[in-house]
Amino acid sequence: MSFDCSEHLNYKVLHLTGEIDLSNSSEVRRCLLDIINQDYSVIVDFSELTYIDSSGMAILVEGLNTANKKKTSLKIAAANGAPRQVLELTRLDQVFTLVDAVSDVKE
Repeated sequence: MSFDCSEHLNYKVLHLTGEIDLSNSSEVRRCLLDIINQDYSVIVDFSELTYIDSSGMAILVEGLNTANKKKTSLKIAAANGAPRQVLELTRLDQVFTLVDAVSDVKE
């Protein structure tokens, strides 16, 4: 698993690569919450993510709740394959704003 950040419009983009599971989810949590606590809106880019477990999903929910409290936003881009299935099975695809690609975010 690896991750890095970039910018798109007024968003910070958190690019996730590989697998997110209990062994590395705390690193992702720290990075995501650091971005949100700096009052940035976030796009979490799933385009290179191959797997995410319940600990990773819990981090995204925590991030969304924190973003809502800070009046910022959290969107998920390019969720496909197994990560998309997890979002759908947990019905979190109805909670998060999902976009096909980072470039689709225009606001």
